[in-house]
Amino acid sequence: MMIAKKAIPRRTMLRGIGATLALPLLDGMVPALTALSKTAAKPIARFGTVYVPNGIIMAGWTPAAEGADFEFTPTLKPLEAHRKHLLVLSGLDNTGASSRTGGSGAHAKPAGAFMTGIEPLRTTSSASLQLGTSMDQILAQQVGQETPLPSLELGLEGTDTVNGVGTCDVGFSCAYQNRLAWSSPTTPLPVESNPRVVFERLFGSVESTDPAVRKARLQRQGSIIDSVLDKVHALEGDLGHRDRLKLGEYVDSVREIERRIQNAEARGRELPLVDSPAGIPVSYDEHARLMFDMQTLALQTDTTRVITFQIGREQSGATYPQIGVSDSHHPISHHGGDETKIAALRKINAYHTSLF
Repeated sequence: MMIAKKAIPRRTMLRGIGATLALPLLDGMVPALTALSKTAAKPIARFGTVYVPNGIIMAGWTPAAEGADFEFTPTLKPLEAHRKHLLVLSGLDNTGASSRTGGSGAHAKPAGAFMTGIEPLRTTSSASLQLGTSMDQILAQQVGQETPLPSLELGLEGTDTVNGVGTCDVGFSCAYQNRLAWSSPTTPLPVESNPRVVFERLFGSVESTDPAVRKARLQRQGSIIDSVLDKVHALEGDLGHRDRLKLGEYVDSVREIERRIQNAEARGRELPLVDSPAGIPVSYDEHARLMFDMQTLALQTDTTRVITFQIGREQSGATYPQIGVSDSHHPISHHGGDETKIAALRKINAYHTSLF
């Protein structure tokens, strides 16, 4: 028997002028006659969490029956196509989110305890900031050393907006509401909401966040895919049919995200009165989908295995006219039994689920 298969190194990078492109896991990266568990292609443990703010109407979330054949509730309905990959857990409680020290901090506590399980306490100064290491960072300490980025912290709302540092519980640091990931009990990790910045973290460095500098750099560098296209063609000659298809799909997906980000930046420049960083789409839907696509690419290329994604922060004042909800999210969540507000909150809950 002759074995002619030659494995491609798992960490193969396609390098162009000013750009480096990581590759997804290909069949050709698995050495011939090697047990899967002893190769870089063995199943990889990954962790990702999505946080939605201002609470959920649980009657619209929790299925009425147990077992695999449960009926999807209105809020979970957008996930029905993924039934075989879905497990809905009930009966869990994060006691750190409860107000054991009193009624204050009703927004800081759910967000702060979400990943730490620890109740945030009042802060009198930056020196008194105290929470706990979040579960994602505990995982990152174990698996993050095997990837270029130990973890990725993303969100849709920046912390420098009206929905950011300006609205926080009195007596509690805004960090409890603005950040999900904590690398230590006193160190919250910043959240990135700009898809262009995320893209550059994954595929290339950025020289400056100044729009003029960034525009000049992008014009000089051009497309990342174009800069490594000759390397892609050369690699295809060493791949089997399935790997060529997989590589082609991957290259197309990176190019499509490049195009969408460039379009978003162009729209941003056409609206100079809108205080929006270059790269953040005007459309909320497009922004959310771009950020989810970034997460897919990050996992697909094994750039990271740990991701936190904050759809919004507690007390988010976002409105959702695209689904017929023009009132601010946070006041709606304090519905006081008002059926109109409850119906609007249910629509927001289902909409957030549909973005996944």
